Amino acid sequence: MTRRRRRFARLALPFVVVLAVALAAYLVGPGSAVWAKPHKVDGENFPAGRLPQEIVDNEYPRTYFPTTEKVGKDEMRIVALGTGMPNQSPSNYAACFFVELGNGEAFLFDLGTGASDNLAALQPDYSKVDKVFASHLHTDHVGDLASLWVAGWLNGRYTPLHVYGPSSSAPELGVKAHVDHISQAWAWDVTSRAGTLPDAGGQLVAHEFDFAKTAVVYDENGVKVTSWPAIHVRDGSVSYRLDWNGLSFVFGGDSAPNQWFLEEAKGADVVVHECFFTPEQWMKISGFPYKEAYWVTSVIHTPAQSFGKIMSAVEPRMAVAYHYWNHRDLEFEIYEGVRETYDGPLTMADDLTVWNVTKDHIEVREVSIDHDCWPQGTSTEWDTAPRSAPATGLMSQWLKDGAREDMIIPPTQPLE
Repeated sequence: MTRRRRRFARLALPFVVVLAVALAAYLVGPGSAVWAKPHKVDGENFPAGRLPQEIVDNEYPRTYFPTTEKVGKDEMRIVALGTGMPNQSPSNYAACFFVELGNGEAFLFDLGTGASDNLAALQPDYSKVDKVFASHLHTDHVGDLASLWVAGWLNGRYTPLHVYGPSSSAPELGVKAHVDHISQAWAWDVTSRAGTLPDAGGQLVAHEFDFAKTAVVYDENGVKVTSWPAIHVRDGSVSYRLDWNGLSFVFGGDSAPNQWFLEEAKGADVVVHECFFTPEQWMKISGFPYKEAYWVTSVIHTPAQSFGKIMSAVEPRMAVAYHYWNHRDLEFEIYEGVRETYDGPLTMADDLTVWNVTKDHIEVREVSIDHDCWPQGTSTEWDTAPRSAPATGLMSQWLKDGAREDMIIPPTQPLE
């Protein structure tokens, strides 16, 4: 079989499987197919009817369709779920990068407002999406924590959601206080789901570390994540580097150029750093006076020319610029600013840009999503995870007495 025919066969196979499953369900009859349950492929959960392909010889389809490709055992897949700002637009959700590794693990770096929508579009196995590394506590970097906490729990996570993040100048400004207050704010929501959902999935666990130190903050299953200080408004901002299997990913949240980033990001495979506006661009699009525009763009953030200087110093295999409005009247100006000071490999990221990284290749593509997709469904492990008694004692008796029993549909299957 020729290479072209082999590739066609790999591409066609997932769609053949979908048709076969649909036909089988039709022939067997309604009620026989459990559509909500994922399929296991080599121990990994995928939506029912999907048989993901293996990528051979770096021959990637031009577009990435979620759940149609396996992450290779020596591969890292990175998806930009949000590349924008606090005042996000429909085409720019706030900051978030999703990293999947060939060992089956998944990591979120920041989870800004709106980014969980793009995560849902990937139809991930939510039982693996249990680690968030926060660069700092602005809404455009952690605004969707509560959304993932509850939605991931409903969609298949039966273990706690772990949030790693920095301390600050006072305990009430660190990530632990932030997470504790989220837990308190959503107590009505979470306690009302007791018994219906697995107990452990309702836990939100903070892992706070000293923002001022360069240190390993995660070291499990061959994956090491290192944090170091960033310079952004106040104490308590950091950047990260993930190392696994000879591959490396660096994520900068918000920061002015600094010595720690230049040291720790040196020579990494993929380096993500903000690439902000000039004062003049910010004045044009936001209306800020020059004094405030300069403070925002050039003191607490990194504009394009400075981004280029950083990348020229650290020399990544792929530099990734983000954290700007990627509208056409601005993007080309920002690109030209980068090219004044950097001439290496570069991606101007937008939402749903995807990078597949191996030791000898980096593929850059876009994700094509189904806007009507559903989550892949809960697994058997989720079904059988420990649960407390149902939340039946949370309502006043007078309120329960107002129910119209004659209008409640009786069960058609045993409840025990």
